Amino acid sequence: MKEPQSRAGAGRRRVASPEEAAFLDLLRTADRLSRGLAGVLKAESLSPTQYNVLRILRGAPEGLSCGEIGDRMITRDPDITRLLDRLEKRRLISRAREARDRRTVLTRITPAGLALLARLDEPVRQAHRRQLGHLGPARLRALARLLRAARGENG
Repeated sequence: MKEPQSRAGAGRRRVASPEEAAFLDLLRTADRLSRGLAGVLKAESLSPTQYNVLRILRGAPEGLSCGEIGDRMITRDPDITRLLDRLEKRRLISRAREARDRRTVLTRITPAGLALLARLDEPVRQAHRRQLGHLGPARLRALARLLRAARGENG
């Protein structure tokens, strides 16, 4: 008996290539992990992108230009200026023209921004442990190596 033809393969699952399957698994995993962290950040009225900027600035106490912040961000934000405006309005960062080159505006994290990150450090660590701790150190290191390789990075 002949099976009825389905429109455009409806009801049939196309077999994904290994690359496509891995890509889709990465997207699903990233989404799930991001949602778990977003709940922790929401308690402090902070978006994941804002949190990323504050962490970047904590690691650069001398300050960074807008372009340098953009280059270091995990996810690209096309409107970094507006993102920085919101953080500055909350007094979590400050911006000032550099004395040596008045064209350059340096952004620094403020004491309030450092205090906010300090409050978040342990809850974020706990969220990461809940989400990934079951893998154990060896598998986490292997996963990190694979992800760096997927990005074309050495190490």
